[in-house]
Amino acid sequence: MRSKNLSSEIWCMSADEQSKQIAQGQLSSREIVDAVLTRIWEVNPEINALVEILAEEALAAADKADAELRQGKALGRLHGVPITIKVNTDQKGCASTNGVVAFRDAISNEDSTVVSNFRKSGAIIVGRTNTPAFSHRWFTDNELHGLTINPRNRALTPGGSSGGAAAAVAAGMGAIAQGNDFGGSIRYPAYACGVMGLRPTTGRIPRFNPSRKTEAPITAQLMAVEGPLARSVADLKLALSAMEQRDPRDPNWVKAAVHVTEGSRSRCVAISPNPFEMTDPIISSAIRRAGHWLECAGYEVEEVDAPGLYEASELWHSLVINEERRSLLPSIEQFGDHASKVSISDHMRYAPRLNGDEILQCFERRLAVMRNLQQFMEQFPTIILPVSDKMPFANGADLLGFEAFKEIADAQRPLLAIPPLGLPSLTVPLGDYEGTPLGVQIISMKFHEENCFKIAEVLEAQAPVAVSELRWQP
Repeated sequence: MRSKNLSSEIWCMSADEQSKQIAQGQLSSREIVDAVLTRIWEVNPEINALVEILAEEALAAADKADAELRQGKALGRLHGVPITIKVNTDQKGCASTNGVVAFRDAISNEDSTVVSNFRKSGAIIVGRTNTPAFSHRWFTDNELHGLTINPRNRALTPGGSSGGAAAAVAAGMGAIAQGNDFGGSIRYPAYACGVMGLRPTTGRIPRFNPSRKTEAPITAQLMAVEGPLARSVADLKLALSAMEQRDPRDPNWVKAAVHVTEGSRSRCVAISPNPFEMTDPIISSAIRRAGHWLECAGYEVEEVDAPGLYEASELWHSLVINEERRSLLPSIEQFGDHASKVSISDHMRYAPRLNGDEILQCFERRLAVMRNLQQFMEQFPTIILPVSDKMPFANGADLLGFEAFKEIADAQRPLLAIPPLGLPSLTVPLGDYEGTPLGVQIISMKFHEENCFKIAEVLEAQAPVAVSELRWQP
């Protein structure tokens, strides 16, 4: 039996390290999964990141993975490695509750595309992570599963909607977590919990939930993505390679065949410390510090605002919220909890009400915004922005009245500008300020996630991510 200290080292490992140790026979999948489950039992009762723990199933899968290794079978890149899945994502035999009481018994009969791809890679699912009701807030709390605590600072939101995923990664309950991002739901939780989160190019990772009764709304088809959260760039790369495999159930999937070449232009980076003229000076300072680190690494860095980001954020609200008036609002009114009803009501009040012609004009305008930014990125293929214009908000801050909500929605413009553009975006932490996590958002051209990774690796070397020590625990 291994010592407790060695067990702690195992759950602190990156998924990349765990994968290599399994392949080399230095650790078994059983040992790794058992260590992660021990960590889950230790800290999850306080954090509530995982709302379903699949211990028996995970240990059986670990034993199978070890047997396959002994038999000399071909291994996937995540063979035997424990991960988590968000509770709004179909996983055979589990309820896709999406944080809604009425859906607590909505057991899936089939895996979603992303779960299927993780299984093909050999990953082992140890649990399912929390989300706000209907995955429709930047705060993770609901009447079915309760509040998720931010492991870095319990007074702050862990973000949403992938707040459980980010909290799990930050606290060492699996090195990789699956999330999804329509309006910042990967990037904001990663920012709030001080971990990394990748929103890939739209279409790069296949997405389909078999339990859906109708097709996804058109804005979701154009803007919603699946993606990973992790504590290292290496693990994001590993997760992306597993998640991006073709699945015929998603006709919008695109094979990523871009090969990023080195050259002078590839090393040009634009930083925007205050793109909407409302960024907290602490965040602006962090962005300039990131720019300095990149200059020291040989990049050409210029402080310049990319065109069209404000309009892109306006398009998000104009298109998404108006579509939600017909597609999501009735469901929340019927099945939602108090917080989700308050949240969507404030969203509806915040966004302009448009008629059909005006919505079509927004889709037309979207192309012009994309074109202008693409031309800008011919000179600056990588851009560093705030994740949010404000530091992570306190728990429940969006329920304090419309003016409080408006302040939050205004601050999220850097998050909301990206989905209409379809670009990849990576949130990277840069330490903290007086106990509040800091981070930046790296965006690049479509299917050039590698550009984001290269920049993130420079920043990671200066501010590596560690597992939260939960110093606030009694």
